[in-house]
Amino acid sequence: MLLSITTECHCACRPVSSPFHDHHGCPSPASLSHSVAGTATAVLGSEPWWPRRPSTLPGMDINKGLPAIASHRDLHVWIIENQRMVPVPERAYGNFFEEHCYIVLHVPRSLKATQGASSDLHYWVGKEADAAAQGSAGAFVQHLLEALGGAAVQHREAQGHESHCFRSYFRPGVLYRKGGLASALKHVETNMYNIQRLLHIQGRKHVSATEVELSWNSFNKSDIFLLDLGKIMIQWNGPETSISEKARGLALTCSLQDRERGGRAQIGVVDDEVKATDLMRIMEAVLGCRVGNLPASMPNKSINQLQKASVRLYHICEKEEDLVIQELATCPLTQDLLREEDYYILDQGGSKIYVWQGRTSGLQEKKAAFSRALAFIQAKGYPTYTNVEVVNDGAESAAFKQLFRAWSAKKPENRNLHGMSELIRGRLDVGKLHSQPELAAQLRMVDDASGQVEVWCIQDLCRQPMDPKHHGQLHAGNCYLVLYTYQKMGRVQYILYLWQGHQATTSEIKALNCNAEELDLMYHGALVREHVTMGSEPPHFLAILQGQLVVFQGRMGHNRKELPASAMRLFHVQGTDIYNTKTMEVPARASALNSNDVFLLVTASICYLWFGKGCNGDQREMARTVVTAMSGETKETVLEGQEPPCFWEALGGQAPYPSNKRLPEDVSSFQPRLFECSSQMGQLVLTEVVFFSQEDLDKYDIMLLDTWQEIFLWLGEAASGWKEAVTWGQEYLKTHPAGRSLATPIVVIKQGHEPPTFTGWFFTWDPYKWTNNQSYEEVVDGGLGAKPAIFELTAELNNFQLSRVPSHGRAGPLSPRTLKGSQDGSGNELQLDSKGGGTSTSSYHSSPKPTIKGSLPREQLMHQAAEDLPEGVDPAHKEFYLSDSDFQDIFGKSKEEFYSMAKWRQQQEKKQLGFF
Repeated sequence: MLLSITTECHCACRPVSSPFHDHHGCPSPASLSHSVAGTATAVLGSEPWWPRRPSTLPGMDINKGLPAIASHRDLHVWIIENQRMVPVPERAYGNFFEEHCYIVLHVPRSLKATQGASSDLHYWVGKEADAAAQGSAGAFVQHLLEALGGAAVQHREAQGHESHCFRSYFRPGVLYRKGGLASALKHVETNMYNIQRLLHIQGRKHVSATEVELSWNSFNKSDIFLLDLGKIMIQWNGPETSISEKARGLALTCSLQDRERGGRAQIGVVDDEVKATDLMRIMEAVLGCRVGNLPASMPNKSINQLQKASVRLYHICEKEEDLVIQELATCPLTQDLLREEDYYILDQGGSKIYVWQGRTSGLQEKKAAFSRALAFIQAKGYPTYTNVEVVNDGAESAAFKQLFRAWSAKKPENRNLHGMSELIRGRLDVGKLHSQPELAAQLRMVDDASGQVEVWCIQDLCRQPMDPKHHGQLHAGNCYLVLYTYQKMGRVQYILYLWQGHQATTSEIKALNCNAEELDLMYHGALVREHVTMGSEPPHFLAILQGQLVVFQGRMGHNRKELPASAMRLFHVQGTDIYNTKTMEVPARASALNSNDVFLLVTASICYLWFGKGCNGDQREMARTVVTAMSGETKETVLEGQEPPCFWEALGGQAPYPSNKRLPEDVSSFQPRLFECSSQMGQLVLTEVVFFSQEDLDKYDIMLLDTWQEIFLWLGEAASGWKEAVTWGQEYLKTHPAGRSLATPIVVIKQGHEPPTFTGWFFTWDPYKWTNNQSYEEVVDGGLGAKPAIFELTAELNNFQLSRVPSHGRAGPLSPRTLKGSQDGSGNELQLDSKGGGTSTSSYHSSPKPTIKGSLPREQLMHQAAEDLPEGVDPAHKEFYLSDSDFQDIFGKSKEEFYSMAKWRQQQEKKQLGFF
């Protein structure tokens, strides 16, 4: 079978078809003229990435190989060993051996996660995995998929290039470990201290740690490295790392401490080599003295939003013995392009390849989905590690659905929101909105709109207060600030709406933002700011104006004097109650009418209230209320089809107008998505957090929550780039493949001031979570203060002089045998082996100075200058050489308690007691 790609030009020219023949060379992405077999597999290293057929391999019993899936947890991980699926213990989740393949299954169990979410089945390949392991994993994936009824979303994952979905499972990060079967028998051995390794920690929101060579040659200035010596773990932070990277690296270090050492290893952090002399002495004892400057890290190749904006849909079909891939459309895509009897490839700018399988497409085609996707990747010249996601008709992922302009579920989802419809029809219960924030989020209402409202109009670049009688009367040529004050659980909360008219000038929009900043400062940063564009007002904005929002064309001058307007004015009244009604001025012509709505025609002598045939009683009643507030002049009610001649004369004569009912946008199939925002080379880069929770909001982050109807930007209290947040939200909408409306409201929220319309999208929310939240510096200084084992090892090092046997005349590292740790997990202190070992390139020996046996009398340590101390005593830690009883007597606490204190408090006590 041969593969050909046909490009449809969407113009008068004929499609061009390029045949592909079996070829082992690298394809040209420009010409797409290289050929690959229809069953070809992409190559990772020198081994095939996916088996040609997911058939059972020799000696493999697939029926016995499929394990039971526990129902009490969401995540399941298996390693492929000897052509068997072996469950990975939960405490080892996130550990991946490079010579193996893994299968990861996520089955959402929580109520919110199951609303429109499907299972995810991941096939992970280590960079050193051989063909046999890959073949076994491929076969297991296909059989596991059949056992799941074929409803799972399938993912192909390459080590170091995993999808955001995959990385979201493993908090605080993944660990790539060297080794194969022998080392994989026990993923994590708790309390093992006979270890020396160096881990390279990378990543922003999704962190990974990779075992690298135990050498300074592995280091660079921009990343984090963890020297793991069993009882001591030293995190070295590159001078160019950000504080958020340091904090996330420390979270991973602490996780390893808990999982692999039972919490008993001691952590040291090197932020400044000059100040961390003790830790650097240990590092140089292991790694040798560093020579030369550290290099910069390799540039990050993150895919920015502009690259992801390019989307192309291809139809896959067979013609005779050839497999033909024909381009159908580019973005924005529509759902009706997908037919249930076919299957398609969707290419998102080369960053990810989706395969969509129709519900009635053939079984063989479904089994060949990955191999055909990989043939496509080869043909396009994309990297072999390009992510592939296979989705089934009716079980599409949230990311796939959002690549289309609109998406409707074929089976209506049962969204029982505890009486949401009753709340809409009746009076909103503010107590329910606050106690059930998921209701507030779905209704987009923080409360029942009974709070206090203040309105300012931006004039001459300043804000001018508006009379409460005219709060709802806005002009398209102006900008307005609307401040809403309400109470939630006894606490005062604020929302500041920044309303922007379609005809507002650039200078007025800039002044709008500047005045909003001033107000925010006045309220000490407590304002939630929502950017609203004329015509796209959210429900709560309409509700606080009590259905009296009227938008006039033109500009409002000083003292509410309007600039000259037409004598004939036509207003479109939309809504059924005070929570959803707005009135917009439209061009005064017959074509602007609609049979399903109410219109007000204002002339010099009379006002006509026109009721279309399709409007209901609620619409008519609300329109009468609005019109009474707008004008006290004589009003004449006109029914569609019974208009007097003067009505049409006022509109310039009769003309066709719409009569079809406008259906509201169906957003029920779109799930909320959470992203971390960052900038690279001036371009927005988003990292998605799938299956998110409040734990994913970090004080150093700027996060974007897309609920489709609104864009929330959450600003962590220690995050930088706050001023760019709104710009990032706008760029996200501009570059979205679905062609999103640029008028979508953008809500900016600061940490600690989250409204229920935001918190309701999270499964649980703890309003006190950040009350005593420590910063990275506080954690390092307080919780990771000086530790006994680090001091003891430093003291031992002080009793040895490391020297290099002649070759280059510089000190070298101690061999792994030189630093000995407890091998029985008993917690014995690390010792220095005076016999020291050698390496393949050089040997080392240690010249012992006089050592200190046991403790020293307090008289030899208290109030003694450095030159008067016994030989071998570290002047910076004189108290360490006291006996346990003397230490308790002098300091009133044990050594362990003392060294767990903050450094500044240790220094203070040492000064007071004569040990400084």
